[in-house]
Amino acid sequence: MFYRYVLKPIFFAFDPELVHDFMVSVGEFFGKFALTRWLIGLMYGYHGRDIWKTVDGITYKTPFLLSAGFDYNARLMRILPCIGLGGEEIGSVTAKPCEGNPRPRLTRLPKSQSILVNKGLKNDGVEAVIKRLKDHVRHGLFGPCRTLSKPGFVTGISIARTNCIDSVDIQAGIDDYLYSFRRLNEENVGDYYTINISCPNAYGGEAFITPELLEKLLTALGTIKCLKPVYVKMPINIPWSQFDSLLKVIDTHKLQGVVIGNLNKDYNSLDVRSEAPAEYRGGLSGKPCASLSTELIRKTRQAYGKRFTIIGVGGVMSWELAKEKFDAGADLIQLITGMIYEGPGLIRKLCVGYSKEKR
Repeated sequence: MFYRYVLKPIFFAFDPELVHDFMVSVGEFFGKFALTRWLIGLMYGYHGRDIWKTVDGITYKTPFLLSAGFDYNARLMRILPCIGLGGEEIGSVTAKPCEGNPRPRLTRLPKSQSILVNKGLKNDGVEAVIKRLKDHVRHGLFGPCRTLSKPGFVTGISIARTNCIDSVDIQAGIDDYLYSFRRLNEENVGDYYTINISCPNAYGGEAFITPELLEKLLTALGTIKCLKPVYVKMPINIPWSQFDSLLKVIDTHKLQGVVIGNLNKDYNSLDVRSEAPAEYRGGLSGKPCASLSTELIRKTRQAYGKRFTIIGVGGVMSWELAKEKFDAGADLIQLITGMIYEGPGLIRKLCVGYSKEKR
């Protein structure tokens, strides 16, 4: 109530990227101190029955994670467990630091419960993120790069190719992915990795959403020793036949699963089309993703049974919408936009709903 009627009107009066940067700074600051972590946990944390869930050998305290795209520089790991999240996906990180696309990079579309996202993979680069993760370990946030079976707050890392003209060439793009993947494995940071092949807001677009090029990318990544689960973040604006052809490649390479899915690129799916510009300037988050991602989750589970772990993301604005994804076959749920529109208290509502469902 406090967020919806007090904080949200204030936040929505300012530029969304400015608010995002402010909230990350505040969250990072609050996460430094036991007292502020306790207070945030008291206000927003989940305190019900255990809802731990083990997926691919990793135990999540709750099955709800912050999606990639919010904490892309790994600054919020100390505070996020306090609001009931069982983990987060950091990134997407790239081989080189990236300033992202020109502003505006975020535009609220409140009538459609969406955000137009055109960040262009803005991040500090994989080396900076590795240093930050290792500093967290060194300062005792969690044990020495947890074994996969240790319960707690899970840190996944999303990997993309750098958004620059130098990475447009297919081999250069593969090398970009390879560098980040190799360095993360060498330094043994993160609990799982997601290969983001579906970012629509970068040079070269979604080059690896064809089976032939995805085959080349996964073959190259397969040369690097990795003992952690690896997932692929999938596009949601392609027909099922193409989506299925990508799943077949992923299956061949023995990856553990998929994240379904990325932003919606169809502006006509908005409740109010006039909220978005006439020409394409980024992907849609939130409500426009809900039904598309849920249907692809359902088809994937029906077609492949338990072969793939499925992490569902897109348009989770309430427990009812999260339940639709679980019922469709999702093992875990990620979200961002729902928290922006409903506040951090949404996570506790999701946890309570999940707890009641599992009784």
